[in-house]
Amino acid sequence: MLDAIRQQFLASAAVQQEAARTLAEPVAAAAEKVIAALRAGRKVLLCGNGGSAADAQHIAAELVGRYARERRGLPAVALTTDTSALTAIGNDYGFDRIFARQVEALAQAGDVLIAISTSGNSPNVLQAVETARQLGVGTIGLAGRGGGALRALVDLCLVAPHEETARIQELHITIGHILCDLVEAALVSEEGAG
Repeated sequence: MLDAIRQQFLASAAVQQEAARTLAEPVAAAAEKVIAALRAGRKVLLCGNGGSAADAQHIAAELVGRYARERRGLPAVALTTDTSALTAIGNDYGFDRIFARQVEALAQAGDVLIAISTSGNSPNVLQAVETARQLGVGTIGLAGRGGGALRALVDLCLVAPHEETARIQELHITIGHILCDLVEAALVSEEGAG
């Protein structure tokens, strides 16, 4: 059992180390995209399924509440949380439309959609991105397994360098935390200067 535990820690650490080597610049670019939208008075929308839905909610909560610094609340909405909307849209339009319909209703040009899919091939996430693009919404993907179809659809795709769902999701929440930290650092310094 102890060997199995150690192997899990080491496997996760190896993915994090590879990401530190290969994803620092794309993560910085994603942070700049989010910061620019928030500076312009726009919002961040997030979506994903299962563990990725939990990650969407987690990141949105860090932005609306706070991550590590005291500051004003930031406009972020996880499209995974309104069970009435999810079930009504799923029932009336199909599960593949549950996020796209919300993007259509809530998004404005200049907003940013963070679309999370470990495979990069979740149909409802892909349709949300397609709708976002039609509305002039910036798109950031968090994926794994090479990025799937999501990689080609989004403006910027952060692809975890692994095939296993658990390792991909662990890196996704690390990326989410880094994004929140960078956003806070930029916006808190501006609040202090103003």
